[in-house]
Amino acid sequence: MSHGFGRTRWKRFALVFAASVAAAATVGVGMAQGALAASFLISGRTFQISAESMAVRGLSIYGMVDVTREGTAVPVTVTGFRHAEINGLCQSVVVPIPVLGAYTLRLTGGDGRRAEARNMFIDAQSLNVGEADFKAIDMGVAAGAITKGPINPGDKQSRYFDPDGVAQQADAAELTDVEATAVAVSAATLNVPDLSMRLREGSHECF
Repeated sequence: MSHGFGRTRWKRFALVFAASVAAAATVGVGMAQGALAASFLISGRTFQISAESMAVRGLSIYGMVDVTREGTAVPVTVTGFRHAEINGLCQSVVVPIPVLGAYTLRLTGGDGRRAEARNMFIDAQSLNVGEADFKAIDMGVAAGAITKGPINPGDKQSRYFDPDGVAQQADAAELTDVEATAVAVSAATLNVPDLSMRLREGSHECF
């Protein structure tokens, strides 16, 4: 049974939604049998993505498992947005380069004008929000009954996806100080004004 809470405001809210041990075990069996479908194989390395603020319409949160090229199962939390306006977007990954050492590839944008995304999914190992202001939030809804936010088509086609799994959804949300350690991000469309990409020696991550 889902519960509508209307407009909810939680200071220092952490969006952390780990996949269950039983579900991860099921995925392991499915991978061994070559039974799982996936939208793409992940590298397995984590990267950081952050935003000063996000205005979201249509939010979903559910557990899933991504898979590396070698077949390693990686439990993640998938946070989906039907539509998001993003201010102060940053993405960074530290790349070890032989002989030269560590370098950071950092992308930024959406400072003057907000970046805009449609059907965006963040597959994260952790996602923290400084402050979250929700409208019409449902906690404990079945993943297969999510209607307010999107489900990644690649996830829904996977045998791993549990339609009876515990999920959350909301009509809308205002999020500030968003910080995610992710293994994958995808979007149907992503428009980023003033996009900048820099490769710098050392560690210069988003947070």
